[in-house]
Amino acid sequence: QVRLVESGGGLVQPGGSLRLSCVASGFTFSSSVMSWYRQAPGKEREEVATITDPDNASYADSVQGRFTISRDNTKNTVNLQMNILKPEDTAVYYCKARHSWGFDFWGQGTQVTVSS
Repeated sequence: QVRLVESGGGLVQPGGSLRLSCVASGFTFSSSVMSWYRQAPGKEREEVATITDPDNASYADSVQGRFTISRDNTKNTVNLQMNILKPEDTAVYYCKARHSWGFDFWGQGTQVTVSS
């Protein structure tokens, strides 16, 4: 079965850091485009960061310079390093895979809360 399992969320003070991880199984990870999305209460889900194979990354303007996406194809893992966190970063963060055959897979999400 296809699985995307996120981990690493939690509560952090403004200015702090968190590292999210997503472990994938059940499909060809190395040829898939991987992304992180987030959804805050009352807001639509938005794309945060995306990484292709090879390692070409893009970011939303709101996180540019603070977040870094990376992937390890030997471990079927995509990570999101989040630095200088702000209260407006509070959201559920989701891992998404876009398979080369044309369909998407989504994880269950992990909660990130930035508050003093």
